[in-house]
Amino acid sequence: MEVFYLSLLCLIALFVSVSLHFIFYKKNSGRGSTETLPPGKTGWPVIGESLEFLSTGWKGHPEKFVFDRMSKYSCNVFKTHLLGEKAAVFCGPTCNKFLFSNENKLVQAWWPNSVNKIFPSSTQTSSKEEAIKMRKLLPNFFKPEALKHYVGIMDHIAQCHFATNWENKSQIEVFPLVKRYTFWVACKLFVSVEDPNHVAKFADPFSVLASGLISIPIDLPGTPFNRAIKASNFIRKELVLIIKQRKIDLAEGKASPTQDILSHMLLTSDEDGKFMNELDIADKILGLLIGGHDTASSACTFIVKYLAEIPEIYEGVYKEQKEIAKSKAPGELLNWDDIQKMKYSWNVACEVLRVASPLQGAFREAIADFMFNGFYIPKGWKLYWSVNSTHKNPEFFAEPQKFDPSRFEGSGPAPYTFVPFGGGPRMCPGKEYARLEILVFMHHLVKRFKWEKVIADEKIVVDPMPIPAKGLPAIYFVNLYNSLSPSLVHSFFNHGVRAGKFYIENKALSNKDDFINNKNLSHVGRTT
Repeated sequence: MEVFYLSLLCLIALFVSVSLHFIFYKKNSGRGSTETLPPGKTGWPVIGESLEFLSTGWKGHPEKFVFDRMSKYSCNVFKTHLLGEKAAVFCGPTCNKFLFSNENKLVQAWWPNSVNKIFPSSTQTSSKEEAIKMRKLLPNFFKPEALKHYVGIMDHIAQCHFATNWENKSQIEVFPLVKRYTFWVACKLFVSVEDPNHVAKFADPFSVLASGLISIPIDLPGTPFNRAIKASNFIRKELVLIIKQRKIDLAEGKASPTQDILSHMLLTSDEDGKFMNELDIADKILGLLIGGHDTASSACTFIVKYLAEIPEIYEGVYKEQKEIAKSKAPGELLNWDDIQKMKYSWNVACEVLRVASPLQGAFREAIADFMFNGFYIPKGWKLYWSVNSTHKNPEFFAEPQKFDPSRFEGSGPAPYTFVPFGGGPRMCPGKEYARLEILVFMHHLVKRFKWEKVIADEKIVVDPMPIPAKGLPAIYFVNLYNSLSPSLVHSFFNHGVRAGKFYIENKALSNKDDFINNKNLSHVGRTT
């Protein structure tokens, strides 16, 4: 309690101390350039409109902050004050195209202070230099040849994950389980850590870190920012131990120079022949592990949600995945060609990325004064482009609240309207990696199970990406077709998830004898 009152006192003192400055600023805000700034308000001293910006997400409607101001100012660009910075919010495809096309010309990547303090090495060089450095390191691991190799690895991990974490459970909480899957995949492919116990050691700290990334940077006990810094320090120390051991393994020939991103980082020098130090590598790996699992886990969770809510969508995905499963020999893993056949499944995933985009937007910084749509943007201002300004806008997606995968058939959405992975030079380099991870998950999910949500209208919280407030608890029913061995079938019926809720090709079975006598028994036990 003392900590709470001390924190409150500090905030009040800070508020009072800047009030006079704020008044002075308002009186003099018209001085300087005669050009017209975008319409808008800067909100409260210091915090600006940050609380409203964040709280609309906490309430599950992050688009409200953007749409309210677009409507109020009748404009697709407005000024505000976010996370301690003067900012302009860019909305719509024209704005997206402008920002994506002017990367490193008029704008460059920028991260809030909260991110820079959680990743200390990012403050040692410019964001432009960091971006260039990372994009030189990553291409080899996201090129088609590498991605084809990842499919089998992801498939094997998915099989182990579902067998260990989903089967023989009476009820599950989807989001934490999905995070285990995506984090396991990232640990295996990025740093060759695959021991489930070792992977689990990082799970909770990563969740704490992710929730504090985009937060008000108040480093006081108990704040999300403070907890994120502590989690980051813990993970970084663990990663340094892994890095030190990898150096030894490389020197002794126990590790391959090309086995993962970690080895590549250790053995790659810059133009001056310098190698990254251990802490710098730890920060890079930390960022990759967050990007490589958090966004995909959010997407996979909402796939589970919408497949439960819309039976006809589930049926379409199941039909497609069943045909792929039938084409596989016993024990044969999924491959690249199988992924290319999952067209409807990917349309469903894209619609999930539209209605519940893990990436809500991103920041840029103006590196020069420029004009856009008649408004003056000063050098140094921060720019925020909003995913929801197009994804949930009826001007670009008819009935935006309706879940409709057919939007992605044919030529799909108009350019610069569907931007879950960003765009331009800074488009997410892991887009194809995420596609593989999501589709492999969908394959094993529908092949094994049907399910029902426990909470009909569970609240969605965006912090910083959308997640169900209670983790999406669900009761699932075993879809026995092409999934489980006969011994497991007996186990499920004797100690099952819910009596009378078992399926073969989506046809309900009332008891074990119905299954034993079913003509599809010969298919049981074939896995992919």
